[in-house]
Amino acid sequence: MRLSELLPGNTAVVREVEDVGSADPIARRLRDLGFVAGEPVKLVAQGPVGADPLLVQIGFTRFALRRSEAARVQLQTAGANS
Repeated sequence: MRLSELLPGNTAVVREVEDVGSADPIARRLRDLGFVAGEPVKLVAQGPVGADPLLVQIGFTRFALRRSEAARVQLQTAGANS
């Protein structure tokens, strides 16, 4: 499952951030912000138009991400093994 597919109010764990190309600056920035394997993440809310942007929480910090950025974050939902 991807972060862009998570429903508001639900929590999951980051599995990985996908790189689109070599030295992907967006994927690197997401990792710098804390989107690393094992971190719990919660989708707090979605924007009113096209559900964009997404309000995402990691720890006590909230970020507004474009849906295309959130789609790079792969998640492991509770109870899933992969």
